[in-house]
Amino acid sequence: MTTRRLTLEAVIDFQPTEIDDQPYDAAVLAPVIDRDGEDHLLFTRRADHLGEHPGQMSFPGGGREPHDDSILETALREADEEIGLKPSAVDVVGQLDDIRTVTEYAVTPFVGRIPDRSYDPDEREVAEIVVLPLSGFLDPDNYEYDRRDHPYYGDIVIHYFHVDGYTVWGATGRILVQLLELSTPFEAPERVERSQY
Repeated sequence: MTTRRLTLEAVIDFQPTEIDDQPYDAAVLAPVIDRDGEDHLLFTRRADHLGEHPGQMSFPGGGREPHDDSILETALREADEEIGLKPSAVDVVGQLDDIRTVTEYAVTPFVGRIPDRSYDPDEREVAEIVVLPLSGFLDPDNYEYDRRDHPYYGDIVIHYFHVDGYTVWGATGRILVQLLELSTPFEAPERVERSQY
């Protein structure tokens, strides 16, 4: 039987590992939408003119600002700015492990349920809002990985999910792998410690 729901109890109970040795802090929200009896995940496709990661698929989020009272507030503020998702509309379920990025950020991922409605992309940052079905990420034919020797981080694994013509990889792919491993039968075939790169 095809898994159509994320078991978010595991995310609620999860005790995340936090990173405090990077120059910059950021946060993202992994938004879960119930559509037609199946969980979907909302992504943004980054605008092509952006200096960092142009055109890549990502979860809504960004860098922490001095006026943010918490890293969760960063995630919710950025989601509001990028797609018009009001913080009051988010049912925050839990938090995943922080990850390091090659741009020297410690990124804190949050998971939350949001309403199934249309959202408004901020065209300065977001080229497109994309909602993809959970079943697409759990189809083994849509997943591949690559091992690379990174000059600074050593042996790393890069995850690729190809769903409905879109490819999710990089930092977003690492976050997605942990979410799927916690809340579905998915298991990545090979990986190294996700916080190390």
